[in-house]
Amino acid sequence: MTGRPAATSSRRTVDWLAQYEQARKGDWRSLRLPMVEIFETVEGEGTRAGYPTVFVRVFHCNLRCTWCDTPYSYAPAQPEFEATIGEIASRVNELGWHHVCLTGGEPLIHRHKSQLLVDAIARLPQVQDVHVETNGAIDVRPFAALRHQSRELTAKLRFIVDYKLPSSGEQAQMVHEHLAVLSEQDELKFVIADDHDFDTAIAILKSYPTKAQVLFSPVWESMPPHELVERMLKNRLAQVKLNLQIHKVIWDPNQRGV
Repeated sequence: MTGRPAATSSRRTVDWLAQYEQARKGDWRSLRLPMVEIFETVEGEGTRAGYPTVFVRVFHCNLRCTWCDTPYSYAPAQPEFEATIGEIASRVNELGWHHVCLTGGEPLIHRHKSQLLVDAIARLPQVQDVHVETNGAIDVRPFAALRHQSRELTAKLRFIVDYKLPSSGEQAQMVHEHLAVLSEQDELKFVIADDHDFDTAIAILKSYPTKAQVLFSPVWESMPPHELVERMLKNRLAQVKLNLQIHKVIWDPNQRGV
């Protein structure tokens, strides 16, 4: 047994907003989540790369990608600790940075608890940006609906959807319907290992237009950055940005907490 949650459960259309609203009537700050780590560093990729950022890494994931670089964030590994939503928000507040990254594992796998955590962090006065790194296999529409709940969430909440291509071994789990609801403040990332991945990413963009900023990120071992750039230029991908993970340049690629 791997402890992997059933993939189909992540794709059901669930009224999590109702659970969210019900939970808010109670002592929701005492709800507990399994955690891996909370730390401060600079954002390593995406449109906000380089900004000092608090990373909140939640435990559990519903995928098992071949090139995953955080295998310690899901079973058979164990959570490093548990924390209440209130404790997590308090720690983020103590660190005091404007940018917060909610990641995993898969940070949205805890459903209404994930929504409540996003809400709690976004309402912190010093926080200007909460970006959720999600794996593409959980429908973000119930979570994106949170942006209509308050001014803070409208202005601060962003989603970075990491669409899994064939080399990941998990493309079959991808949700396509939610790509249309991503906005200009969101990002759609493709991690590209080979030509088949590249061609698939282009096909997905043609089939499922999105307003999100599209990012192409190379798997360095099999798709060196210069080769990915050459393919982007050859295919005239004017609206696609090259995405490099600068934290793996600054530190050892296997170092945690950076």
